[in-house]
Amino acid sequence: MLSRRIIPCLDVRDGRVVKGVRFRDHVDVGDVVTLARRYRDAGADELVFYDIGASPRGRSVCPTWVERVARELDIPFCVAGGVRDVATARGLLHAGADKISVNTPALERPALIGELAEAFGTQCVVVGIDSTREADGQWRVRSHAGDPAAMRAPGRRTLDWIVAAQALGAGEIVLNCMGHDGTRDGYDLAQLRAARAVCDVPMIASGGAGSDAHFLAAFREADVDGALAASVFHSGAIDIAVLKRSLEAQGIPVRVA
Repeated sequence: MLSRRIIPCLDVRDGRVVKGVRFRDHVDVGDVVTLARRYRDAGADELVFYDIGASPRGRSVCPTWVERVARELDIPFCVAGGVRDVATARGLLHAGADKISVNTPALERPALIGELAEAFGTQCVVVGIDSTREADGQWRVRSHAGDPAAMRAPGRRTLDWIVAAQALGAGEIVLNCMGHDGTRDGYDLAQLRAARAVCDVPMIASGGAGSDAHFLAAFREADVDGALAASVFHSGAIDIAVLKRSLEAQGIPVRVA
């Protein structure tokens, strides 16, 4: 059985790591390279960097800090933020990123997923999905989620988009359950289980981690391939090495240094 992955997420704005709750009230938590090194040394399996200002501001990820991070890391990392074409993605991969994640640009132009997959292989193409439950009980996606003032509701059902993204060439899905983002109340297991039922590629849970038990529940009850978190790692509330030992003791296959 493949090891389940523990993935710190770093929201980046102007080369600094920030953290908010439900995409609002972001505060500075440190230098991007310093935190990347910390998580590498702590035993993270990979890292995800979201340039949260890219899509709302109509730009892409800045390759300068990607190069700085790549010089320090010997674990895989993924970058996201305003990647709208193959040329931009190629620049970020050449800067040292291992994967490219697309969210808003893929919603606006789904063919982008296939173009990236054809150019670089599906293993490099991650589709990030920001999802929330609406009044009718359906989960639907949001775009431009990095800026609450710019956020949009395209009307697409989350489960439909997961199916479509895979068909277009997505090699991995990161499902961020927005109602749980930053709350530390646990992952949205109901939504993750529903997504897992239609997702045949690796799927990463995001939004809501607050304890070791929340990671265990995501792996056991939703069968996700990886669990992503931010604030609990930034604050030191959860130590990655301790978390992995706990998961291993309870039968979850993880990579332990």
